[in-house]
Amino acid sequence: MTERATAYPEDIEPAGRFRVYLGAAAGVGKTYAMLSEGIRRHDRGTDVAIGFVESHGRPQTEAMTKGLEVIARKSVQYRGTSFEEMDVEAVLARRPAVALIDELAHTNVPGSGPHAKRWEDVLEILDAGIDVITTVNIQHLESIADAVERITGVTIGERVPDWVVRKADQIELVDSSPEQLRRRMLHGNIYPAEKVPQALSNFFRTDNLIALRELALRFLADETEEELLEHLARYQTKVLWETSERFLVAVITAPGTEAIIRRASRMAARTKAELHAVHVHVHDSVRSDSASLEGLRQLCSDVGADWIELESDDPAVAIIDFAKQHQITQIVVGSSQRGRLQELFRGGSIVRKVSRGAADAGIDVHIIARRHVEHAEPGIPSDALGSKES
Repeated sequence: MTERATAYPEDIEPAGRFRVYLGAAAGVGKTYAMLSEGIRRHDRGTDVAIGFVESHGRPQTEAMTKGLEVIARKSVQYRGTSFEEMDVEAVLARRPAVALIDELAHTNVPGSGPHAKRWEDVLEILDAGIDVITTVNIQHLESIADAVERITGVTIGERVPDWVVRKADQIELVDSSPEQLRRRMLHGNIYPAEKVPQALSNFFRTDNLIALRELALRFLADETEEELLEHLARYQTKVLWETSERFLVAVITAPGTEAIIRRASRMAARTKAELHAVHVHVHDSVRSDSASLEGLRQLCSDVGADWIELESDDPAVAIIDFAKQHQITQIVVGSSQRGRLQELFRGGSIVRKVSRGAADAGIDVHIIARRHVEHAEPGIPSDALGSKES
């Protein structure tokens, strides 16, 4: 296990301390590590209670819960099926010093509580002054999920905004080699026997696991670098430490824009750069669909991008002008959806205009292919392979 500690101040810092066990895939041992930490603190005299732990029928995991108090779950009926969810009100009423809460990315059953997502439950519990220890897999981070979908071919329906994980006081990577993980799968330590062949030939292929592990290690390395930058800012103010890179992603409501925003977020994160998301309203034209635009605005917030809306008769010029004024060094745009004849008779695509203007200004441009990905229906718990925590 590799450990790092940091703090990411938001508008309001939670009263409780927040610890996240991060893994590359289900089965690496995140829940086991979380319970081990809970038992260690309990044995030292700390008041520890289990808010929610999902054992997935694993005997070793179930055995570890026996020595800790378990707060009763809430039973909920949904579409004719009974589900058990964490009872947020019961956790708040019990008020332990430390709450163990598994599967940060989990989608709550509709009607089970005040929030749609478990990460929202966790934030409320933290705000009440209760420390929380939780688990999450790398594929559930908003900025990474679409890349994992392309790598594995598995839809990632449950997602966590990056800023929620970055809010943690401590993130600990629970690591496992692909070979070891596949052996655990074969031995029945991750999924029931009937699911093992499909899992090994799909999500748990060796090449997929190598890629997921690399994503987790890179995310952790980026966060460790952030810790260094904060230290330099605090104690060595004369040292030149700020990144010179600044990214801009051009946002429109066309299909595939979500993937472009996430790609731009990953590109900016690699160099610890600022990311600005710019949407241009054209004068006297039909306004963009408000629901689609709100969804894109929320996605930008989730991946840590600033949202800017501009008014202009020429979107390309507006984007270049903004880039010059804010010292942008990299512009990310989606590929043009216009045909060759449309470009010839209508003065060329916005992408071409942005590329020409950026070249004159000495700004690099990245043109990203548009990919439209359908996601699972929101609000329904997912049991797709690879989407459950361990």
